[in-house]
Parts: sequence; C-alpha cells; structure tokens
Amino acid sequence: MENQLNKRYGLFTAICMVVGIVVGSGVFFKAEKILLCTGGRTSLGIWAWLIGGVIMVSCAYVFGTMASKYEKCNGIVDYAEQALGPKYGYIVGWFMAVIYYPTLVSVLAWVTARYFCVLIGWDITGGQCMVIAGFLLILAFVSNTLSPVIAGKVQVATTVIKFIPLILMAVVGTVSGLRSGLTAENFAYRVEDAMPAGPALFTAVCATAFAYEGWIVATSINSEIKDSKKNLPRALFMGTLIIVFIYIVYYIGLSGAVDNATMMAGGETGAKLAYQALFSRFAGTGVFVLIVISCYGVLNGLMVGNVRGFYSLAVRGEGYNPKMMSQVDPVTNMPTNAAVFSLLVAGWWLLYFYGANLTEPWFGPFCFDTSELPIITIYAMYIPIFISLMAKEKELPTFKRFFMPAVALCGSVFMMIAACFSHGTAVIYYLIIFAVIMCIGLPRMKKKS
Repeated sequence: MENQLNKRYGLFTAICMVVGIVVGSGVFFKAEKILLCTGGRTSLGIWAWLIGGVIMVSCAYVFGTMASKYEKCNGIVDYAEQALGPKYGYIVGWFMAVIYYPTLVSVLAWVTARYFCVLIGWDITGGQCMVIAGFLLILAFVSNTLSPVIAGKVQVATTVIKFIPLILMAVVGTVSGLRSGLTAENFAYRVEDAMPAGPALFTAVCATAFAYEGWIVATSINSEIKDSKKNLPRALFMGTLIIVFIYIVYYIGLSGAVDNATMMAGGETGAKLAYQALFSRFAGTGVFVLIVISCYGVLNGLMVGNVRGFYSLAVRGEGYNPKMMSQVDPVTNMPTNAAVFSLLVAGWWLLYFYGANLTEPWFGPFCFDTSELPIITIYAMYIPIFISLMAKEKELPTFKRFFMPAVALCGSVFMMIAACFSHGTAVIYYLIIFAVIMCIGLPRMKKKS
C-alpha cells in the first residue's frame, strides 16, 4: 500500500475549490449579523466586507508566492515548515487538524441544516436540525473519502449553482432598488442607538471573517493538483478576487430587495425574505433551495481539508499512530483511517457548538463561537510565516517579498484585534481550550530540529 495521493485536480477545479469552499454560506449567514453590528448602516457594512476581503486576498497572495516554491503535503503545513522549521510546521498542522478544519466543518454542517430547516419551517436549534447536520457531516465525509474525484465534481457543480442566487440578488436587487429608491433609503438608514462607527466596524469585520474563511483549505490538496507550483498560486489569487467581488455586489443587491429594518428583524429568515420580496413567494423559495445546495457545497469543500488533516501529520511521522494514519487505501487513494478519525473530531465539535451556542450553555464560561474565534489563532500563526518570508526570500522582487507580506501581516493583526474586541472575555476561555488541545498534541511531535 503506497502512502501517496495522486495528482487529480486541474486549475479550474482548484479555482472552484477556493471559491466553492468560501462562497455559499457565510455571505448568507453573516449578512444580517453585519447589518446588526453596524446598526443598519449599509455603507459601513460594505467597508467591512472590503476590509475583510483585502485581508483575505493579501494573505492568499503571500501563500500563493510560497506555493510557487514549495510542495509536499498540505500547503499551510509545508509553508510553516519552510518558514520556521518542522516543529512549527507540526504545531500548525496539529491546530489545523484538531481545531481549525473540524470547527469550520461542524459549523457548516449546522448552517446547511439551518437553511434547510428555514425552508421547511423547522426550528433551527431543535433536534431535527441537529440530526440533519450530523447526516450532512457524514454525507460530505463519505463523498470525499470513497470517491474524491466525484467530490471534486460536486465542488465544481455546487460552485456554479451557488452563483445563481448570488448573481440574481446582485443584479435584480440592485436594479429594483435603484428604481424604487429602496437602495438609497437603506444607505441612509441607521439605528438611533447604534454603536459608534469605529467599534461597529471592528465587530462587522470580525463577522466577515467567517464568510471569508476557508480559502486556506485549498492548500491542503497542493500535492494533488496538477502542476501545483503554477496552478495553486493562480487559483488562490483569482479565486479570492472573485469572492470579494461577488460578496460586495450581493450585499449591495440585498439593500435593494428589502428594507434594512425588516432584514435585521428577520434573523435567520432574512435571506429568504429578501428573495421572496424580489421574486414572489414561490420563485423566492425556489432560489432559496439553491442556497441550501450552495451551503452544502461549502461543507463539501471544507471536508476536503478536514479528511487530510491527520494524514498530513502522519506522513511526516508525527501525530498519534502515524503508521496507521498515513495508510492510503489502494482502491480510493484516500487516507481512510485518518479521515475517519477526522470525522469523529468534527462530530465532537458539532456537539460542542450545539452545547455552547444553540441551547442553555453546557460548558459554563468555556462557551465560545467556533465560527469566529479560531481565526484569532490562525491569523496569529500566519504572522511568523510572513515575517520569515520577508527575511529569507532574498531572490523575490520587492513587491512579493516586502509589500504584500506587510499588507497581509497588518491585516492579520487587525483581524486578531477585531476578534478580541468583538468577543471580549470569551477570547480568554477560548485560548485556554486552545492551549490545552495544543499541549495534548505536543508529546506526539517528532524529535527533530
């Protein structure tokens, strides 16, 4: 049994991975939160989307630069190893496998189930919703593990599908709003007792983080992309630019579909109300079905990284039972053992998300929002990589060596500050849990310099 994954994905699939992993859930899930954070100020919300987008694009550009030079297994771990050595690579890899991937996957399983429940009128925090979330988690795992080629085709198909509701809202919503004057009304609207613009912007940018997060997952398949050193950098940069553009035009279109007060009061049904206002109740519901499909596409894309997390450690001789976790099935050409373990970890985080955010708190003060707070540590881990690139990569031109890494570094610091500002003391309890999980993994670090 050879422990190596085949190269099976081309440039178009790689772009669809980047776009499909990000677009399709957070833009719907967080749009109403951003309106609430900004007190209904549409222009401030657009600034939040733009700032979050600049941070994402700059970080993706820097990692694209590194992707053009290094290729082993699981891009972000490769880059951490090159920047600060194998020990730092292990720390990043353990965090990605145990916290980052499974928390995002578990939240996306619930978000997909949430919109399905909104569609048919069920409670989004009830037992039915959580059962559906668990089923979707397993479904995404099965499709990625038993047939990764089919999973790639699913990613392409759902990426195309998810653009339909986004473009419809962007075009029809904007035209309708400009004709009726609703867009102008929403741009002038604000809640009387809204927080000042500065703090509101920090909180809103933090909310965009979840909507923009996930692009780094595409680097987990760097060893499976054809001509990866050329195609992965292209996919990262082109994909992230597409994401920023589509998010901003969707948000503007939303302001022409329904008034901000109704959108803010609608909560989880806000997106559904907007589509029904534009396209009639029946047609709006049909478009909303596409939103459910697009959310599943994001879940499918995130599962791509999740099922490879422990494998990327194991092929380096690290983590728990690396011999077993590094085995690749000769039929499916997938690390089945590592993938099954990753599913169990994601299942635990889904249970935690329910107990911490959807019901009476189970964990006392140790309850935090897994859709946002892990960004504090992922952006903190990016910073040494950016600094190392500026210090070591002397053959790179100034723009790639200094300017873009500096923008990405500043953006990472900004995102960390925004998350701390937005979540307050919950950050402390999250960091305690983070520290415990990292300490659990340290004994399995391979003794090497």
